[in-house]
Amino acid sequence: MAEASQKLSMFWFLTISIVATLLVSPASGQLSTGFYSRTCPSVLSTVRSTMTSAVRSDGRVGASLLRMHFHDCFVQGCEASVLLDDVPSAGLIGEKNVGANAGSLRGFQVIDNIKSALENQCPGTVSCADILAIAARDGVNLAGGPSWNVELGRRDGISANAAAVGTNLPGPGSSAGQIIAQFGAQGLDTTDVVALSGGHTFGKSQCFQFSGRLFNFANTGAPDPSIDPALLGRLQAACPQGGNGAALVDFDQATPGQFDSSYYNNLLINRGLLTSDQTLQNSGQTTNTVTAFTDQNTFFSQFSRSMIKMGRIGVLTGSAGQIRTNCRRVNSG
Repeated sequence: MAEASQKLSMFWFLTISIVATLLVSPASGQLSTGFYSRTCPSVLSTVRSTMTSAVRSDGRVGASLLRMHFHDCFVQGCEASVLLDDVPSAGLIGEKNVGANAGSLRGFQVIDNIKSALENQCPGTVSCADILAIAARDGVNLAGGPSWNVELGRRDGISANAAAVGTNLPGPGSSAGQIIAQFGAQGLDTTDVVALSGGHTFGKSQCFQFSGRLFNFANTGAPDPSIDPALLGRLQAACPQGGNGAALVDFDQATPGQFDSSYYNNLLINRGLLTSDQTLQNSGQTTNTVTAFTDQNTFFSQFSRSMIKMGRIGVLTGSAGQIRTNCRRVNSG
């Protein structure tokens, strides 16, 4: 009798687990790596060639497009709303010029160039959301990082949510707990938090994002005591009080421009640039994962898995949304 009851309990546990898995993101099940194999077989090579040229002329663009993809997925899902321009006459206020995105998102012209090329090859076929996902992958890989098979088949949104930029995206001063909660709201776990934060292993930040740590941390009138003294001196020289808040500093001072596991090694010696970086080493919820990711193979494998997982957030598939012909505006008619 007890054995039968145990089997029945196990049956219901497995059933509920399977149903829960299916309910997480129904649309993501319609994505596939070969989505354009017949309708636009040149999509991957076209994105790659354009990205190769873009990275050659602007070494920052890979990191910029990775960040753009992240900021897109965390606001209304991975549906390219971040690319939309403001259209006040239509009541559309875009996401690109508000909150954390204002004056910091870049690389839009690269997406435009890719879209233009693909519209010539396969008109009305490849979504802007998919272009951004592939470009982000190629930007990482061209900087020495991993590659992964990007799931495709997303469609583009027809609206933007400027208000959600301020609530959904972690800020430079966020604590580990705050970041974990924001990622959790998107269906991502603590391992994803640490892995995706590793995107800060390349790219740059503006001084105003972390200047509070350098001179008046938490209104103490002194620097953040957790910053490595050598790094503090370099940052204070690069970002002096009263200086240009838009001046740029490499996230990773050790191997700037290269996608590697140096980010995590930096955290172990208190050389994280942002509070939201260093908090991952200082929090008991994430510190063991930070240490694990100092092994580059471990980091690369998990980063790839987490990027695929992030790329499934809130996707539009089937007949939802549209395939924009211009990534900056919704199709008319």
